[in-house]
Amino acid sequence: MRLKRISEYVWEIPKTEKEGMNVPALIFGTEKIVNNLEEGVFEQITNVACLPGIVRAALCMPDGHVGYGFPIGGVAAFRTDGGVISPGGIGFDINCGMRLVRTDLTVEEVQPRVKELVDRLFHRIPAGVGAKGLLRLTPSEFEEVMVKGVDWCIEKGYGWEEDRERIESYGRIPGADPSKVSKRAIERGLAQMGTLGSGNHYLEVQIVKGESIFDPEVARVFGIREDQVVLMIHCGSRGFGHQIGTDYLKVFDSAMPKYGIKVRDRELACAPFTSPEGQDYYKAMVCAANAAFVNRQVILHRVREVLSDVFHRDPRDLGLEVVYDVAHNIAKVERHVVDGEEMEVLVHRKGATRSFGPGHPEIPEIYREVGQPVIIGGSMETGSYLLVGTEKAMKESFGSTAHGSGRTMSRHAAKRQIRGSELRQRMEERGIYVRAVTMSGLAEEAGFAYKNIDDVVEAVDRIGISRKVVKLKPIGNIKG
Repeated sequence: MRLKRISEYVWEIPKTEKEGMNVPALIFGTEKIVNNLEEGVFEQITNVACLPGIVRAALCMPDGHVGYGFPIGGVAAFRTDGGVISPGGIGFDINCGMRLVRTDLTVEEVQPRVKELVDRLFHRIPAGVGAKGLLRLTPSEFEEVMVKGVDWCIEKGYGWEEDRERIESYGRIPGADPSKVSKRAIERGLAQMGTLGSGNHYLEVQIVKGESIFDPEVARVFGIREDQVVLMIHCGSRGFGHQIGTDYLKVFDSAMPKYGIKVRDRELACAPFTSPEGQDYYKAMVCAANAAFVNRQVILHRVREVLSDVFHRDPRDLGLEVVYDVAHNIAKVERHVVDGEEMEVLVHRKGATRSFGPGHPEIPEIYREVGQPVIIGGSMETGSYLLVGTEKAMKESFGSTAHGSGRTMSRHAAKRQIRGSELRQRMEERGIYVRAVTMSGLAEEAGFAYKNIDDVVEAVDRIGISRKVVKLKPIGNIKG
């Protein structure tokens, strides 16, 4: 397809390139990143541009790669009064997201004991396919989780009051309705709170080096300093969210003819947001999103317990505070300016992170002056980044930015190139101690299977849709 370069880091596919496009498609990235995108990414993002009610443009972030329906790294906003909602634009692991936790521990305190720490975390926090959590919830308790989100955790002693304000949407999105969730989804979710799952999910011990702090003032506001140890959690709603997505894709596939909707790819099955089917899915999706916030919160509770045991100090004395928690597979009702008019839209972020700029009322007061913390996870070999949201993101990308490195190689291809045991040894030689449920699962997540995280972050920083604050280096990793 014809790509029109409209700035150094933004490329446009005009809507004349494909019949049915309602808006252009915009690709964000360096020339190197754009030249290496799979052909399927261009096909998928232009298909998104054909969906009813889409406004301004269909966007693909620099970490973009082929996904289900939408590309991973896809962002699209739809009118709430005339647009659609699409599970393919949200992802099966609803509210898969990142949580960054600071500590008052130094590298010198943790480095000699990192193996002990990672081993204890590995035994305390279930990981892998089918892993069951340490909580045993009844169906009625799980319904409370769906509706209350992190409020439920705080009530039950699995969180601190101050955790709430450092989580996107304060850990509870309104509008959840458990009656819209299938019995099968509930069965899958009941035992999964407090589990990492598999794939690219991880719990990582990371360190802050002085030369990796790009904005010392914003880092200070976020509670980040040189020679500090932090922890990063990456997981979502697991089988619960997956079942909800599966259930409603079938519903939408049957409903589209009723609303006269035709899509270029059945993976983009959708329904009008205001339709009964659209509202039912949204209410079920919110249930999964709230459960994902709870999942990460329960994992944090276990992390606090383990670090307290290892270092013989109270978790509060260890400074184990949430920096922030952000979703990157979700659809949210927000207000944005489109063509000079402020309007209510449903923003789909599929492998993309919210990046609200300074002053936005949804940002916690402690961060509001500088902007929202943005967490972008890299592969387990390369490190991750903490960034900050910008006003330009509000204008250019519906307050969105990238979410991670983005795969360049399938999991099967990665396993053909390296054995898990070999990768583990290589990582330990580089100072990263790793525990994994399976060696084949570890091999799937080799660093070479992903884009260079530095290239992705450099692109969003230069575009201006988020700004670099600090790079975080891994020293310990737990993989599902």
